Amino acid sequence: MCFGKCGKCIGSLLLSLALMSIVANILLYFPNGETKYARENNLSRYVWFFEGIAGAGLLMLIPAFVCLGLEDEDCCGCCGNRTCGRSCAMLGSVVAALIGIVGAGYCLIISALGLAEGPYCLNRSDNQWTYPFADSNANYLTDHSTWSQCVEPKNVVVWNVTLFSILLGLSGLEIILCLIQVINGLIGGICGACCCQEKSQQYVC
Repeated sequence: MCFGKCGKCIGSLLLSLALMSIVANILLYFPNGETKYARENNLSRYVWFFEGIAGAGLLMLIPAFVCLGLEDEDCCGCCGNRTCGRSCAMLGSVVAALIGIVGAGYCLIISALGLAEGPYCLNRSDNQWTYPFADSNANYLTDHSTWSQCVEPKNVVVWNVTLFSILLGLSGLEIILCLIQVINGLIGGICGACCCQEKSQQYVC
């Protein structure tokens, strides 16, 4: 059934995006590959919200695996009910996709806040650990000359901007895919119910 194949394709994409989100979030804990800043808690506060690990990562595995199993669902084998197999599976994927939207939305919001606030770093002007770009209204993103304000960790602005931007993009794609699956699941669920009713009337199921 085409709806199941579409769902399986969406599931594969969601699984890939979830794994990439987890990796991107983990990298945020280790600027330049160094572990001391995580140990000393000298990282941006939004790094500790686990937006890529939990939100766009682990939570996204729910719709990913549900969608991956859609094509193999038996049309008339849902919990012993001869007429709701494929329909149950497709409508169940809608619920899973909504859970995915919540997780990806959480990641998107936290990543945007992390970009807006900027990194936590050793400020060149006062030699203190602060958020030097917190009041810049995210203008620092386009004004690269201000990035030298962060002395330590080295290149932390590039590190944070790159990874938070990646998380922002990945979570945005996840939301789009989950929305597509909501539509796909609703249409497939309705069509699946009609299909099974017709087959039961013909004593096929």
